[in-house]
Amino acid sequence: MTIRLEGRVALVTGAGRGIGRAVAIALAQAGAKVAALSRTESHAQETAHAIEQAGGQAIAFGGDVADSTLVDNVIEQTLQHWQRLDIVVNNAGITRDTLLLRMKDEDWDAVLQTNLKGAFLCSRAALKPMMRQRWGRIVNISSVVGLTGNVGQANYAASKAALIAFTKTVALEMGSRNITCNAVAPGLIETDMTQALSEQVREYALQRIPLGRFGTPDEIAYGVLFLCSEFASYITGQLFIIDGGLTVGI
Repeated sequence: MTIRLEGRVALVTGAGRGIGRAVAIALAQAGAKVAALSRTESHAQETAHAIEQAGGQAIAFGGDVADSTLVDNVIEQTLQHWQRLDIVVNNAGITRDTLLLRMKDEDWDAVLQTNLKGAFLCSRAALKPMMRQRWGRIVNISSVVGLTGNVGQANYAASKAALIAFTKTVALEMGSRNITCNAVAPGLIETDMTQALSEQVREYALQRIPLGRFGTPDEIAYGVLFLCSEFASYITGQLFIIDGGLTVGI
């Protein structure tokens, strides 16, 4: 069983590094043309260059997914470039961690704007061409923290939990148009975010993971790739937990 996405066009947000970069490259390796969007344009360009070096097609954009004008422009330019848009992976996300009593308004707002509003804006803009095509795949990158909560992450957990409900609602609204919407909840993955953790925190976390290790961005990308394929044509409104067993039993 080989997943192929020739003829499909994908937009991946937060594509400059970590999970987003891995997803963009995986989709391109399967044959999709990829629009890579990152807050830092040079990072998006690096991802696009890696795709092109491997023989794929990609374009790069820089900007904030919480900016509705920018998002609309990215979608419009992608459509002008390739005449269609089939897949959106809402991966862009940030953290502003601190205990709730110390959390500033701007810490809360920044996380909800990027993690939740960004997914709303990108999905809304992409649904128009998807509806015309009567085919689409939206995959939202949530987190196990959206299921369990986490000390010092009230803003991040709230945004990731809201993404799950958002996913289910889009699935209900768009199913009749052959557009699916699913979410992926990564556990502890080797990214810039987790590498910043102290050794003590990392050791404690590893003790809670049945597989005994952190996941890799590629392992999340494989799950996203499946949900974007024809093999997942009868799956919508679902949450796929990819966490090495971290949340078993919740």
